[in-house]
Amino acid sequence: MQETTAAPRSAGAATPQDVADQAPDAQARAQAERQVQRSAPHGPDTVPSSSGLRLLAVHAHPDDESSKGAGMMAAYVDAGASVMVATATGGERGDLLNAEAAEIQQCHRDLPGVRRLEMATAAEALGIEHVWLGFTDSGLPEGDPLPPLPFGSFATLDLQTAAAPLVRLVRRFRPHVITAYDESGGYPHPDHIMSHRIAVEAYHAAGDPERYPDCGEPWQPQKLYYDRAFNPGRLKAIHDALLEAGYESPYAERLALWEQGERPDWLTMHEVTTQVPVGDYLEERDAALLAHRTQVEPRGFFFATPNDFLRQVWPYDDFVLVDSKVPVEQPEYDLFAGLR
Repeated sequence: MQETTAAPRSAGAATPQDVADQAPDAQARAQAERQVQRSAPHGPDTVPSSSGLRLLAVHAHPDDESSKGAGMMAAYVDAGASVMVATATGGERGDLLNAEAAEIQQCHRDLPGVRRLEMATAAEALGIEHVWLGFTDSGLPEGDPLPPLPFGSFATLDLQTAAAPLVRLVRRFRPHVITAYDESGGYPHPDHIMSHRIAVEAYHAAGDPERYPDCGEPWQPQKLYYDRAFNPGRLKAIHDALLEAGYESPYAERLALWEQGERPDWLTMHEVTTQVPVGDYLEERDAALLAHRTQVEPRGFFFATPNDFLRQVWPYDDFVLVDSKVPVEQPEYDLFAGLR
């Protein structure tokens, strides 16, 4: 789908509240202020101190961690938690998605090697630990009928073979919380779907001494979340606020199709239960994204909405609580709620 970009914004450009304040008369100003208040965030600004707590995020390829939940990870690292990303594959079958990176000669002879270096830079930007699970990228098949996946690639493996390294990692790192993709994979790439499957398997199996007996001492994570990066409610709120403030929306075409009933069949409808405040960590997210130069265009979709605007309208990373071993109250603004 062709994406549009927001209008260029200078450092002193107007925020939604600025627009409301500049309405021509008192009645219009009051109406605009009500609109700003409806779209403004109402949760806490920061996550609580999290020293001694551990979180494991399961991803399919290098760069996925930066486009899904990066702000959350940076926030918890700053709050004292130990945060680890497990990347299932090396992204060996990925393409060079940013034409500007073609000048990097190594991309043309060793793109997987470049992606590993990029992942290390992104991990440093976020302050996280990182582990490769060691599987081979399955690629994204195209055609009708679809061709078979490459022999031995991640998504072709049986579940126990694919999950064993993650179970071993869970038992070694001992996370209190695991985040993963939903059953659609966040989008239907075979490696994303398999990443979902092994994350759910590891969450339920790691605490059972009779399962995966060769993978270390049992450890039971306490909460499992699905990442909700493609949250339609978030896109709609940002879209409405951009239009209200006089900006072009990068989400207009997509939302128009969805409103006409043309939602992709893989877009799940999980209700967001948990919003982690990340307004202070959007620059760390951007740095991690930009580290993946072969995959992310500096002027592309991820940067279409200015960070100052996001801080006003939706300064959250959204998640769905799937399972909890501790009592919880919803809505949540903290993935470790109930664990302190």
